[in-house]
Amino acid sequence: MQALMAQAERIGEQLKARKERVAVAESSSGGLISAALLSVPGASAYYLGGGVVYTPKARVMLMDIPREALEGMRSASEPYALLLARTVRERFGATWGVSETGAAGPTGNGYGDAAGHTCVAVSGPVEFVTTIETGSDDRVANMEAFAAAALELLAKASA
Repeated sequence: MQALMAQAERIGEQLKARKERVAVAESSSGGLISAALLSVPGASAYYLGGGVVYTPKARVMLMDIPREALEGMRSASEPYALLLARTVRERFGATWGVSETGAAGPTGNGYGDAAGHTCVAVSGPVEFVTTIETGSDDRVANMEAFAAAALELLAKASA
């Protein structure tokens, strides 16, 4: 968690300096992205909110994504990660939306993805999305790796 906090501190300073704001929709990282961003003193200057969108019910309750928007799309995919990032950015009126969706482990998900698979996305003035494969079934290590990848993508996008 210390490494995540250091990443978030650098990002937080950049966001504060530019008066930009971020919102987060994460899944298998279990809130670590938000926790890292909130560990920085003064986070209220840039962190608007977020949620752990871990189930289809959570997606409906927290994100209010219409069923039609999901046609031809599955969780733990780059298109879905980008949809989550765009939606959380729009819902919160943030400069940046960050999302993560994957399978932390120790087993894979119902879509055939192995443990250690996730997709992370950032939506804002620029957009990035990527897939991460850790090759590990260590749940906690994967959660930290997923959060680190999302923060790294946010740092890249907001640089």
